Amino acid sequence: MMTPPQANVRDPLGWCAIITLAFAALVFWRLGTPSRIYFDEVHYVPAARILATFDHITNREHPLLGKELIALGIALFGDHPWSWRVLPAIAGIATLFAFMRGMWFASLSRFATIASGILLSTGFILFIQSRIAMLDIFMVAFAILALWMVAGAARMPGQARWRLILAGIFMGLALGSKWNAAPVLMVPGLAFLIIRLKEAGPRFLTATNVGPIRGISLIEAGLWLGVLPVLVYLATFWPVFFYAKNPLTIGGYWEYHQKMWELQQQTIKPHPYMSRWYHWVIDWRAIWYLYDKVDGAQRGVVMLGNPFSMIAGLFAVAWCAYAGVVRKNVAALSMAVLYGVTLGMWIIAPKPIQFYYHYFLPSCFLLGALAVALDDLWKAGWKKTALAGLALAVAVFMVFYPIISSAKLSGPYSYEYWMWLKSWR
Repeated sequence: MMTPPQANVRDPLGWCAIITLAFAALVFWRLGTPSRIYFDEVHYVPAARILATFDHITNREHPLLGKELIALGIALFGDHPWSWRVLPAIAGIATLFAFMRGMWFASLSRFATIASGILLSTGFILFIQSRIAMLDIFMVAFAILALWMVAGAARMPGQARWRLILAGIFMGLALGSKWNAAPVLMVPGLAFLIIRLKEAGPRFLTATNVGPIRGISLIEAGLWLGVLPVLVYLATFWPVFFYAKNPLTIGGYWEYHQKMWELQQQTIKPHPYMSRWYHWVIDWRAIWYLYDKVDGAQRGVVMLGNPFSMIAGLFAVAWCAYAGVVRKNVAALSMAVLYGVTLGMWIIAPKPIQFYYHYFLPSCFLLGALAVALDDLWKAGWKKTALAGLALAVAVFMVFYPIISSAKLSGPYSYEYWMWLKSWR
């Protein structure tokens, strides 16, 4: 069971705010560039437009919430590139803040918390996905918000009930954005069950005076982390009930989801950017979201991970698995388990065509693992080494910034400067 924060351990909330604001400034800078649809916006922006008319079902292979939020941006600010991307941008910013707050509750370490924010904000993937109208950013944002609430509930039992209720709501919203969130959202409930079985024995269903969260029975936890997310998820489909053509009925939920499942597993023709999990973990296969002359200049957005952070993070995950099991380091074990679960889903997933952006959620926990590993170096007296790791991550981000931010480039062959690997071309 986690202990509450000690009075002599200062919460780095101010640093979390500073890092979040700096990231927000970068995300919103030229958010409307390119001033046209690019990459998978070709699917989701038109789907959001149709959804807003309540006319008919489209883009049926995914749940509705992400498209509803893109449509909300259009409704609030008009139909133009900035409005398509404003709510994804806010979701990305919320992801960063929530990840740092979750790390604080998991580790009670100022350095690990600050490092997690620096590494996640400079890891490329969060930044890129915060600036494009796709569904993944909403799924990741709500999943990380849910984990923050669970970590806070475990660390501060007096606030557990309202935090678990919020966690359940966020879990449902994550599933309502994209099904990819399902495995990671099962982890808190399974962890609660395992720990409660170990500590309460035959009383595991009703006991409240044992871990992982005192004052909450397993039955109540199941309500907030199991039943509530399902209800929230189902509620995200409300617009379909009011469509002019073929509206959904209560009895049609099962058939609707059967069709979604079939579409997820359909075999489509190979895509030049398709890749598998073993490509993702070594940062081997990039995706060109954009490389074209647009808005008066040559511009590009290449989707890949920070080369330093992604490779160093693999060693960090291995160390976290060791530290979690042998040293009983809760933060380390959490990052290793969450990385393993989220990546493991894609190893066994029946989805025939996969892309590097499916590594988005696992990469968050990989970067969290790197933060925990650097924190261990910091505490062991290797402070310059720990700081050097963060500095290198920031430096690589700065080098790649023009080619991940659709900045103005010098010409059609500018991309070659950043093509460190042939497989990135």
